[in-house]
Amino acid sequence: MFRQWQAQRFGADITGNDDSLSYQRRKECKIVSIQPNILKIPAIILSSNRLQSAPTGRCLTAFLVVLLGLSSAHGQIPSQNEGTNPTAPTSPATSQAADAAATAPAPNKESAPTGGGAPVDSNTYKIGPTDVLSVSVWNEASFSGQFTVHQDGKFTMPLVGELEAGGKTPIEVQDIVAKALTKVLKKPLVTVTVQAVGSKRYYLDGQVPHPGEFQLVTPTTVFEAISRAGGIGEFANSKKIYVLRGGQRIFFNYKQVLKGKNMAQDIPLKPGDHVVVP
Repeated sequence: MFRQWQAQRFGADITGNDDSLSYQRRKECKIVSIQPNILKIPAIILSSNRLQSAPTGRCLTAFLVVLLGLSSAHGQIPSQNEGTNPTAPTSPATSQAADAAATAPAPNKESAPTGGGAPVDSNTYKIGPTDVLSVSVWNEASFSGQFTVHQDGKFTMPLVGELEAGGKTPIEVQDIVAKALTKVLKKPLVTVTVQAVGSKRYYLDGQVPHPGEFQLVTPTTVFEAISRAGGIGEFANSKKIYVLRGGQRIFFNYKQVLKGKNMAQDIPLKPGDHVVVP
């Protein structure tokens, strides 16, 4: 009965040899255990008599053995990135081009015309003492820079000497500088602008929030000057405001101009004017 149950349970021949069955088990266990650690599949699962008793079990066993063999072969294939140099060799031409770019001189920023400066009209503004001029000579940094006009109306440039600027426009001074530089340069390209205004100023005193000295860079009227100083104060006499120009008093009625009346009294200021708000 036991051998009949064994034949039904494990598919063994009841008249067969137990030794042949044991030998078959050992043989298949040995085949399956070629690579037992790669996929970590216990060999006992593959050597089960129950798994081997059915055709499906034998097919699955063969599939797993093939899979183990492929996994072993894959582990022996070197990576494509191993042993390769991540940086490609640089050709001599590329190296020379990189060296030339590294040693190339930087653009001369000082020789280029400077931006910014005072918002004056170069065709009409009259240069005066303490004005700062920006002189730019193309590709000649040694002659370019900022120069302050002296009290006599002149400024000094290297290798050229004193040049006249007082009472002249920036365009006129530009021609003067270019002509003077022809002694040391060939066809110089010159640009002259006003960097800072120091000669054109007016003064505002009295009942205003911000009295003091102001640059007369652009045309400015009496009303605009008072607005720039913060308007008139609470206790100011808006009808008795005047402009002191030399020995002359020019009266200004703030309320009338504020209402758009008698606009002729809102005169443009001149350098040296004093606006007094009593």
